[in-house]
Amino acid sequence: MNIELKTQNNYPYIDEGKGETLLLLHGLFGALSNWDSVVRRFSKTHRVVIPMLPIYEMPIREAGLDGLVEYLEGFVEMMGLKDFTLMGNSLGGHIALIYTLANKSKVKKMILTGSSGLFENSMGGSFPKRGSYEYIKERVEYTFYDPKTATPDYIEEVFETTKSIPKCMRIVAIAKSAQRHNMAKEVPSIKIPTLLVWGLNDTITPPEVAHEFNRLIPNSTLRFIDKCCHAPMMEHPDKFNDILSEFLLNEAA
Repeated sequence: MNIELKTQNNYPYIDEGKGETLLLLHGLFGALSNWDSVVRRFSKTHRVVIPMLPIYEMPIREAGLDGLVEYLEGFVEMMGLKDFTLMGNSLGGHIALIYTLANKSKVKKMILTGSSGLFENSMGGSFPKRGSYEYIKERVEYTFYDPKTATPDYIEEVFETTKSIPKCMRIVAIAKSAQRHNMAKEVPSIKIPTLLVWGLNDTITPPEVAHEFNRLIPNSTLRFIDKCCHAPMMEHPDKFNDILSEFLLNEAA
């Protein structure tokens, strides 16, 4: 299938399929393509909507969690979405948590995978480092259990991004905003059904982070995928989609 990027009111996004809405949020170095397998499978039964978060374009003073949540609120309002399932990977999970707490009437289910919000490994604190392709390659591969999952095209895309000083400034500002914002006291008030899908070998938000989310969010279910790091929907798309499908079917019953 051809996945079309649409734009409305300066919001670029993907909108595929019909049915109950799945709203997906990518991470800091994520892209819409990270969700390809989810779109292809679930657009047959659901409406799959993915906004392209303005991580590299937003005004530097607004580069942080608050600015991204505000952007998401504007997007949801523009699209007229309600009673949807919200899913986020890494930084996208963090944004999903904040959005859900502020907009409880709109979100009926949530899925977090490799989410920040409690703890994340900053990967040495020097990322992104400009000008060194090998360094960027190493850091990108670090997010996957099997380094081959990081395709040359994906590594090149991240490398090109980190060559831009303004983009690097935004990345660093957003990353620091996320690392400063611990949600341990807030997430227990999330009562909706929540699925946690984690890589058993996640080096950025390790398994203990998943266990802590599971402990803190009352109505949550935790599932691990072995030989998997920080992006389960990319590393093990079939297993990830099977877990997601089971959750959606069970919660619909």
